Amino acid sequence: MEQQLADLLQHYGYIGIFLFLVLGIVGLPLPDEIMMTFLGYLTTTGKLNLSLTFLSALAGSASGITISYILGSRFGYPFLKKYGPRIFITRRRLIFAQLMFRKYGNWLLFVGYFIPGVRHVTAYLAGISGMRFTRFALFAYTGAIVWCTTFIGMGHILGKNWEAAFNYLHKYSQEALFIVIPIALIWLIWYLYRVNQRKSIHTK
Repeated sequence: MEQQLADLLQHYGYIGIFLFLVLGIVGLPLPDEIMMTFLGYLTTTGKLNLSLTFLSALAGSASGITISYILGSRFGYPFLKKYGPRIFITRRRLIFAQLMFRKYGNWLLFVGYFIPGVRHVTAYLAGISGMRFTRFALFAYTGAIVWCTTFIGMGHILGKNWEAAFNYLHKYSQEALFIVIPIALIWLIWYLYRVNQRKSIHTK
């Protein structure tokens, strides 16, 4: 897996990161979290720039979920029911996501990124339900920031140990998120502070 991801990045670079996340969010069964954690690790080796990596992943995630929202709002439930299986949105996933969406509503757009099989459906349901785009964007894009920060940040912090840490996170996903997400957000704030400090020094 690691070598396959490395080959993909070597051929397509930051555009490859963007497209990978777009397709993964729209519905294709791609290892999004593994990819981003590995990307975080590569930023420690000098093969990738941390800021460009994060922006590429964020842009891909935001674009993918926006495409899903637009498809849902324009073509409705019949489109998802007819074409969903072609992009691996099964009837079981759809029913589960519908139940979750009814229960948690807007917040599912935020946390849905961390639930396999749900993040592929939430934006479609938001569009089908007629949710205003401004409300959709608030929860969906904020969730994308936290999602990308969590996994890229984890890979960057843990370096060579990224794979073992990811396997642990995957095994204890619900419990681990209460630890990893706050750490990722603290890391993002710290990183942005460092960037601003460097800019301040250069402008003086």
